[in-house]
Amino acid sequence: MLCRWSRHCKRSRVFMETDRLQDDDWAVPEFRLTSYRERSLDYCVCIPVINEGDKIRRQLGRMREAGVHEIADIYILDGGSTDGSLADDFLRSHHVSALLVKTGPGKLSAQLRMGYAFALRAGYRGIVTIDGNDKDGMEAIAGIIERMRARVDFVQGSRYQPGGQALNTPLVRGLASRLIHAPVLSVAAGFHYTDTTNGFRGYSRRLLLDPRVRPFRDVFETYELLAYLTVRAPRLGFRVEEFPVVRAYPATGKVPTKISSFRGNLLLMSILLRAARGAYNP
Repeated sequence: MLCRWSRHCKRSRVFMETDRLQDDDWAVPEFRLTSYRERSLDYCVCIPVINEGDKIRRQLGRMREAGVHEIADIYILDGGSTDGSLADDFLRSHHVSALLVKTGPGKLSAQLRMGYAFALRAGYRGIVTIDGNDKDGMEAIAGIIERMRARVDFVQGSRYQPGGQALNTPLVRGLASRLIHAPVLSVAAGFHYTDTTNGFRGYSRRLLLDPRVRPFRDVFETYELLAYLTVRAPRLGFRVEEFPVVRAYPATGKVPTKISSFRGNLLLMSILLRAARGAYNP
């Protein structure tokens, strides 16, 4: 089903009087929707993936064991995988609510725009995002949702907060995250972050629908949306917190990442500096 709109995408009547969902000008990539379960909860987990193979299958197994589907609906935001890891019977048996396959242009930020637009149109109060490469601990999902229930608008997962763990983090990556990325965005945001490269996050409906934020713009194609929201949320006075999470890299073998060593890091640095100086602001 090719979708920008569907019965599953319609707004919940609960929110019709409290927020005006002005989505006529949203830039959302075209996508194909396979729905397995109707919306049943107030919060959802969005997992962006592309060709994650056994990693996403192991992760969904851990999510099923942790009972994540009992506290949040689960959506897979696929960038166009060709590895056969997202078979319908497997996703259905692991309590996934829907698979959204991006057919339009863009990379990670486009996948996130696709998923966030879908979730907001469906009426969710908040969205948790987590990478699909089996590096993150599932137990933090419940805690992030509880912080959003307590009216925190942006919850940034941090492996460096007390109670968090950074296991087998590559040395160069850890140093860059703690000595460059987090300090630059902290100064720009006016909020002290410790782990701004972590994709484990929670966003409230209030934040994503605020007209001063406007996340549904096609300027967000690769990693821009993550850096932008990190700076924009505290600058606008939204309530922001970090939450301890576990991130574990494999002890041996290839580091699971979609960022190439040179060009990818150069792109990230460019995005970091643009976000810090407000280049993505509406």
